[in-house]
Amino acid sequence: MTRKPKLGQHFLTDDRARQAIVDALGDVSARTVVEIGPGHGAITSILAERCRRLIAIELDPALAAELRFRFRAQPHVEVLEANILEVDLASLAGAETTQIDVVGNLPYYITSEILLRLFAAGRAGVLRRAVLMMQREVADRLAAQPGVRDYGLLSATAQMNAQVESLFELPPTAFSPPPEVFSTVLRLEFAPRFTELSVDPAGFDAFLKRCFAQKRKTLLNNLRAANYSTEAIQTAWPAGIPAQARAESLGLESLAEIYRALEPSRTKYGDSAPRAE
Repeated sequence: MTRKPKLGQHFLTDDRARQAIVDALGDVSARTVVEIGPGHGAITSILAERCRRLIAIELDPALAAELRFRFRAQPHVEVLEANILEVDLASLAGAETTQIDVVGNLPYYITSEILLRLFAAGRAGVLRRAVLMMQREVADRLAAQPGVRDYGLLSATAQMNAQVESLFELPPTAFSPPPEVFSTVLRLEFAPRFTELSVDPAGFDAFLKRCFAQKRKTLLNNLRAANYSTEAIQTAWPAGIPAQARAESLGLESLAEIYRALEPSRTKYGDSAPRAE
């Protein structure tokens, strides 16, 4: 009998895809890997043979019990029955490990929340790499470049925190039961750019939200709506950028330049913990 999906569950059944996903992590023989939403263990079973330590985080109690029984003879595999949004990733790394890798099939309804958690952990130096499955439309937004329709706040946030690489697409038939959408597998190499661009994480996060607040508005109007004065904006405005430019047309370097000019007291990268929201 086919398991009825709940919690947005669609289980990967394509053998080539599950091999390719694990291969995309690279050599993990000496590493700790965290798997988000292992389900029935399609990817878990491959990872268990390759990595030094594997932590599978599963919200569904029945699936967590199934995985514990299946991997009971492999002490390096740990199954946590937990919500990934409530897990402290830094605590999973352990004293002997400086960074961990992540793999997972992200539930459609909390993809953005999970990504923000991963970005925060990446800023803190906890994560090295993640290979993630997600809805194709969300993946397209993460990987989009300035000037294209999909580029927006999620794109800018992702690319401030990681190098984003789209690997391959998966049709609905790669899952059981099939979802109604295509999925994409992305690889994230966590490489925060805040120091490089001389901006503080919390302040620049808030600034990006203001810049992309209304997609149809120009950047100038979005900044005015965020209570920046016209005089301050004109003073900060880089030469060569049209007055009618939208945030979606500008790269992170240009946005950081405007931010540094508008909020000079907040541009130094401090030691405060990054926000996950």
